[in-house]
Amino acid sequence: MKLRLYHHRDGARIAYREAGVGPGLCLMHSAALSHREFVPLVEHLADRFRLVLPDLPLHGDSEDRPRHPYTLDWLAEVMAAFCRETCGAHPLVGGHGAGAEILLRAVSTGQLQPATLVVMPNRLHGQPARSRLPVPLRAVAPAAALPGLDRAVSRAVPLAYRPEQGMKLTARGNPAARDLVRHATADVAGNANLARSWSRWVRRWPSGAQTALLDAYPRIEAPVLLLWADRDRYHPLACAEQALDLLPDAQLRVLTGTGFLIAYDDPVGVAREITAFCL
Repeated sequence: MKLRLYHHRDGARIAYREAGVGPGLCLMHSAALSHREFVPLVEHLADRFRLVLPDLPLHGDSEDRPRHPYTLDWLAEVMAAFCRETCGAHPLVGGHGAGAEILLRAVSTGQLQPATLVVMPNRLHGQPARSRLPVPLRAVAPAAALPGLDRAVSRAVPLAYRPEQGMKLTARGNPAARDLVRHATADVAGNANLARSWSRWVRRWPSGAQTALLDAYPRIEAPVLLLWADRDRYHPLACAEQALDLLPDAQLRVLTGTGFLIAYDDPVGVAREITAFCL
């Protein structure tokens, strides 16, 4: 995959990888991971799409400076502009976890008009059943905003968010999930800027149920694929079923035997559903 950079108008930098030829398809990963969450899909999608895999701000090789607000609205603005720049005015887009929430905000506010929208497991309009991040990591993140503690917190992250955590996110025990988490934390230790920025993200990311989406669903005109996992402990299927009833043009597909890391548990199934829906 080729590494490229997108520069937003406010100076934010988005690193992304692309592979394949065909219509552009942008997939956004979940929080505390990176573009590598979707690497298992490359061999199954690159023959049909020009697959674009960005690192969200504060992830991978993308922007980590603490001068940006890192609110959901800012992230939606940046990533909507990124999608238009890399995949056209009406792109094919999909997201998982935080990536899906960012896309839903961008679409519901009119900043992005996708040709199709693939929504993989996330909290949607509901309260998340539980957090997938370890308790020590959730406890120390806000402290990074305090002078003198940013570097100490950055060194604590790899200790709290260990590669073994990746195995807990799969339903089929894919050992490659360890490398996914290892890569996500590889450059964190000693990065004070990143620690301060992450503290800002954690404090400003909406923590409660996003009930405003219930009113926004009927206004989403793009065809929506709700692609869910049946063994995801963090995102119950019930929310997806409720959203299905409110979205004007949507379908729900459930992959059996898959957990939070749906692309690691069943890459062939995920690629098959995305291809059938987007082409």
